[in-house]
Amino acid sequence: MAGRPGYVTVPILAVLAAIGYVYYTAVFLAIPAWLGLATAAGVANAVAFTALAAACVATYAVAVSRDPGRVPPAFVPDVEDAESPIHEIKRKGGDLRYCQKCSHYKPPRAHHCRVCKRCVLRMDHHCIWINNCVGHENYKIFLVFVLYAVIASLYSLVLIIGGAVHSLPKNEQLGSDSSRTSIYHEGVRAMWLAEKAGNLYHHPYDLGVYENLVSVLGPNVFCWLCPISRNTGNGYG
Repeated sequence: MAGRPGYVTVPILAVLAAIGYVYYTAVFLAIPAWLGLATAAGVANAVAFTALAAACVATYAVAVSRDPGRVPPAFVPDVEDAESPIHEIKRKGGDLRYCQKCSHYKPPRAHHCRVCKRCVLRMDHHCIWINNCVGHENYKIFLVFVLYAVIASLYSLVLIIGGAVHSLPKNEQLGSDSSRTSIYHEGVRAMWLAEKAGNLYHHPYDLGVYENLVSVLGPNVFCWLCPISRNTGNGYG
């Protein structure tokens, strides 16, 4: 297409990557964790979200590739046309709007795009995420894409939150099992056994606050903050 940059750009790749990432997270992680892909509810949600994601990709592709609407080179506004009594004029001079770069008159709401390097009918803006202008011919498809994207985002958010909440008890159970496994450490296991029997437990290596500090920092209090190492004992016990 003349006057248009290439279709594939970094923002377009970023949008496609985002769609793919959200789709993978929702269908292959969230739904299995919450409903399971083998269940009727899981299959139904997977099919529904797949259809929604496909609609997003399809409308996005059309918004990217469709010409937003070009002004015919031979366009001349008919100031005497009763069906179009309103014509945009320049603020200064009151003349009809004329594009010096494209060398033709501009219809109402048409503007010249510096990126596309041409005038676009009913131009709204140039969107870098579709590498295209949003104008007369693709305005609807662009809005439909945004609508599908919003619905898909909300849908995926519900699925991801549901999957996270549903898997939370399993994580807590695993954490409980792992904590029980860690009880097999020497002092912790002894404390657990003492508490289970209703006895008061005293750690055999707890010498008190001061003695604990001395055992690590040394007997000289004035050297505790000095960067020297004079450990007590041989470290065997």
